[in-house]
Amino acid sequence: MASEFEKKRTGRFWLRKWDLEDVASICWFTVIHLLAACALFVYDRGAIRLCVSFALLSAFGITFGYNRLLCHHTFKIPKWLEYFFVYCGAHAFQIQLMFYVNTHRNHHKYADTNRDPVTPTRDGFWYCNMGWFFDNDHIAAKCGESRAGKYSKVPELKAQWFYRFLHDTYFWHPTALSALLYLHGGFPYLAWAMGMRAVVIHHFAALASYVSHKWGERPWNTLDTSTNKWWVAVLTLGEGWHNNHHAFPRSARHGMEWWQFDPTWELIKLLELVGLATNVKLPTELDKTRFSMN
Repeated sequence: MASEFEKKRTGRFWLRKWDLEDVASICWFTVIHLLAACALFVYDRGAIRLCVSFALLSAFGITFGYNRLLCHHTFKIPKWLEYFFVYCGAHAFQIQLMFYVNTHRNHHKYADTNRDPVTPTRDGFWYCNMGWFFDNDHIAAKCGESRAGKYSKVPELKAQWFYRFLHDTYFWHPTALSALLYLHGGFPYLAWAMGMRAVVIHHFAALASYVSHKWGERPWNTLDTSTNKWWVAVLTLGEGWHNNHHAFPRSARHGMEWWQFDPTWELIKLLELVGLATNVKLPTELDKTRFSMN
């Protein structure tokens, strides 16, 4: 007889057993959406400025820290700087670090197959946008992992105390930030710099999972449905060049052409210029020939 863990392969969103991480995730997502709705009625210039600043840090934490650095090792930076950007990403409400990196690597390995943890061709908009955040064990089971073997794709993260600590205490960090924001500026700061910021960052980031596998251009002949969409790239600091990313996942640059907006790549170039980023990887001409549509 199949275990409860294995049954989650076919369990739908409500018709399954929820674990504590799933419950905590949906509670937090409910709270930030309520705060974002309230932000529209509590205008405060200082709160909005802080919201924009924190949003940029959170977004770069995901694109620069989570995706291009930890998921794909497309460059190297000093540990103190790595930890800074990753900690910024931990406040972007993109779920626990190990869960994110493990899921992202499985997405690339099994893209658009039955083992893909999140694909719009099968799971639809809701699941791609946020449903998978509340389905922790089910995601692992779809990728062929057991409960004991969860996060099998991230041994280098599990080996570092900082990432173990960040994973185990994930929900305490936005809680502490929320308290500090409220003490600093009251409810408007909480509504804007926590609620509105987190909601905007999350829904923009989710576009790369859904839109960039449904509509857009395909300059590279990958084995999946990934596409490039310029406006998604604008909203996600360069992540919308998704077909480029799937063709060359080890590339630090997603916007391959000069006109392809990719501020995350510009940040990497800046850090390389001042000597903080090293071993920056880019696709070779042989790589480009391999996936060329011509």
